[in-house]
Amino acid sequence: MISGLGPAPGLVCELSVDRGIRHFFSPTGVSITNEPERVRSRVQVTGVVQGVGFRPFAYALARELGLSGQVGNTAAGVIADVEGPVAAVNAFADRIRTDAPPLAVVSAVTTESLPAVGGTEFTILDSTTGPGRTLVSPDVATCADCLAEFSDPSDRRYRHPFITCTNCGPRFTIITGLPYDRPATTMSGFPLCPDCAREYADPADRRFHAQPIACPACGPRLQLVQPGLEAEYDEDALAAAHALLVDGAILAVKGIGGFHLVCDAADQAAVTTLRKRKDRGDKPFAVMAADLDAARRIVAVDADEEELLTGSRHPIVLLRRRPGAAVAEAVAPGNPDLGVMLPYTALHQLLFDQPGPCVLVMTSGNLSGEPIATADDEAMTRLAGLADAWLGHDRPIHVPCDDSVVRIVDGTELPVRRSRGYAPFPVDLPVPVRPALAVGGDLKNTFCLGDGLYAWLSAHVGDMDDLATLQAFDRAEQHLEELTGVRPEVLVTDKHPSYRSRQWAQLNARGRPVIGVQHHHAHLASVMAEHRYQGEIIGFAFDGTGYGDDGAVWGGEVLLAGYDGFDRYAHLKYVPLPGGDAGVRNPCRMALSHLRAAGLRWDPRLPSVRACHGAELDLLRTQLDKDIACAPTSSMGRLFDAVSSLAGVCHRAGYEAQAAIELEGLASSDQGLGAYEFEVMGEEIDPAPMLAAVVRDVLAGVAPGVISARFHRGLAGLMVTLAERIRAAEGLTTVGLSGGVFVNKILLSATTSALTDAGFAVLRHRRVPPTDAGLALGQLAVAARVR
Repeated sequence: MISGLGPAPGLVCELSVDRGIRHFFSPTGVSITNEPERVRSRVQVTGVVQGVGFRPFAYALARELGLSGQVGNTAAGVIADVEGPVAAVNAFADRIRTDAPPLAVVSAVTTESLPAVGGTEFTILDSTTGPGRTLVSPDVATCADCLAEFSDPSDRRYRHPFITCTNCGPRFTIITGLPYDRPATTMSGFPLCPDCAREYADPADRRFHAQPIACPACGPRLQLVQPGLEAEYDEDALAAAHALLVDGAILAVKGIGGFHLVCDAADQAAVTTLRKRKDRGDKPFAVMAADLDAARRIVAVDADEEELLTGSRHPIVLLRRRPGAAVAEAVAPGNPDLGVMLPYTALHQLLFDQPGPCVLVMTSGNLSGEPIATADDEAMTRLAGLADAWLGHDRPIHVPCDDSVVRIVDGTELPVRRSRGYAPFPVDLPVPVRPALAVGGDLKNTFCLGDGLYAWLSAHVGDMDDLATLQAFDRAEQHLEELTGVRPEVLVTDKHPSYRSRQWAQLNARGRPVIGVQHHHAHLASVMAEHRYQGEIIGFAFDGTGYGDDGAVWGGEVLLAGYDGFDRYAHLKYVPLPGGDAGVRNPCRMALSHLRAAGLRWDPRLPSVRACHGAELDLLRTQLDKDIACAPTSSMGRLFDAVSSLAGVCHRAGYEAQAAIELEGLASSDQGLGAYEFEVMGEEIDPAPMLAAVVRDVLAGVAPGVISARFHRGLAGLMVTLAERIRAAEGLTTVGLSGGVFVNKILLSATTSALTDAGFAVLRHRRVPPTDAGLALGQLAVAARVR
């Protein structure tokens, strides 16, 4: 009460409100407490809300607000019935979204009024089954709290390789069904010891209902197997593994989503041996650094890249190699970047805890082209001849999941491979779709399930040219159907008649419609869908190979595109692709094909001509003269190959896009170097003026890095010119960039900047890769309009 003031006679005045209880005083000055009316509300939460500590969070929040009721998991998400004062019930509904646990992603919160029933307790219910859908968390890296316990000699989980809690560890790769409870995971075979059972049942504990939890007394065990020797376990296994790595051996190490092949990244002989055994060609290996300081010694890391490296996802991040970095040249020959990740499990931490290598090669446990090995017995068979020893454990992996690969462009994340840490988290769609399965392409395959406003992209499957990959596709598709509850009514494919993904869809249609979507239309629909964009865009779809509507190999496409269809406004001028895949593997042949199409001489002084021996030149000349085994192509990827070879950078490609990657890596950052020019004639983009300028520069001794910079800038300038023409004619002001060429950091950055400066809104990939790994999302979005 304010001093000197009193209530007027006959009035009851409010004095204060405290935690929903209203205090009053009467005319006689006697304080009266009036309990406000109690209400009850059912709060349903959807999103990634299972296996992330949501029930104990709701329990603690209800207790804090003085509410009674209950909370439980269902197949549809988390449902809490809360009862108490109106203000407290409303606060619960608000804070259930804003204060959610670290790994939770709340998609929606809905409330429904219920009759009040009284009571003073708040309880956590067992999970129930039934109709509905919830979202499963991806696998995430070991959290700081678990790492602190892991490093504490007094903690009972000290050095436990499988330490985890509600906020970290495996999820997607161990789940066998929903609701997400321990019996529906691959941890079901590990009964909890009394200590772990007590933590699991305590709502106040960080491990309450953390399904993967265990300890040395009740959890999985490490096992090291060397041919001809007795198996070793736990600390003995780790000690032997350390000794092998120091001695230059190659280990197969079982991670969250499969086996890695591991060796000392500074040991040139060991890395070279691994490269030969794996049949890797020159394709770069990823490495794992012991910690951020070790990473900084081999690569440059800015603030955005550090956030990616150390965040809960722990992907492989593409970073610029430091001069003189203590990493063998065989790790990434000819490549200025390194793919670097940090340890994301306690087992990985243990690989670095003794004197020895501080950077390890960490590459998928498979032969090139095969899916990653996941089971111990399978790894012993499939990786025989690749590994010298196997460091495994007895926790099964239910579904494989490779490491994700990302890079930062202009401070923004660009996915290159979306897998561990990301899958199966969904992409929300701009328009509802009927239940559908889009099977993607044949390279870097991922598939996509969609229903309503959600699309679930699978983890990385691989290239669909191997029986084992097709079998892995089958298992992964069935698993994702189980987790999402989507039962596809239609299947969607690329239009390429020979794609194995298309053939799989046709064989598994079982009477359901199969819809074909043009490759580059799907690319552009993918970037539109991830931005939830509706309408038509100016689309640049640049990649290596895509089946065109006219039967040619497309890849340098400028489309006016929406979900309903597209018009081909312009394309790179067709040139012959000699020998199909043979032309792709030999950029020098592509360079000579482009020179011939441009009316330019095969000057013997050009690196591309010198790279082809006499018989090869004669064969190529005959092929081009007589049009033997030559497919017409408008591929931008093949133009990158040609320029790379002409500049003397790469003549023979040992892996996809090698020539373009090495050309990008050499590009000079000097802004005063100028740009090459293209000519646009009707629907054709003619590279002849650009190629003539490249030839002049090469013969004049201009450095490859300068040639690369001029080519990249010329291409960015061409795109702005085309966009401005289309804007003037069609009124479109939004540009979409998709296709594998836009993994190129220099081109993507230069093009985005130039288009933005010219007044365009630019859609570029941030959630799914621009490569064929993002194709399925676009297929799904296009098929949503087909009835």
